[in-house]
Amino acid sequence: MADSSFDIVSKVERQEVDNALNQAAKEISQRYDFKNVGASISWSGDKILMQANSEDRVKAILDVFESKLVKRGISLKSLDAGEPQLSGKEYKIFATIQEGISQENAKKVAKLIRDEGPKGVKAQVQGEELRVSSKSRDDLQAVIALLKGQDFDFALQFVNYR
Repeated sequence: MADSSFDIVSKVERQEVDNALNQAAKEISQRYDFKNVGASISWSGDKILMQANSEDRVKAILDVFESKLVKRGISLKSLDAGEPQLSGKEYKIFATIQEGISQENAKKVAKLIRDEGPKGVKAQVQGEELRVSSKSRDDLQAVIALLKGQDFDFALQFVNYR
């Protein structure tokens, strides 16, 4: 019997991020507390740019955007927002969307599976993802439960379960 396996990835649906950004922009344009403060949120290359004329307002824009991401099912662990910076008369926050599992994070996850997971489960790093395989599907389910119980500083999804 062939081994069962699944992949651990850290991916974000770009279209969902775009939808969340558009919803946040619409809310910012309609809310009374954002009137006359130059509040905006938009793509700037592959980064997200939030700007307003005060530090409090730009943090509020980030808060609105985070709530829209959560509603669309995107983990906030994949959002890397910087600190507000003063640029001329405006405050700006640049945010990026993190994708892929770095080599060192993949090694951490693989070590955790080796140390605390069921015996006979193999984890191997393949680029920006991690393949977990075992003869027993129950062991794979136990690994998924183990990883969901952990608090990593990056988002995990489980795909290609077969």
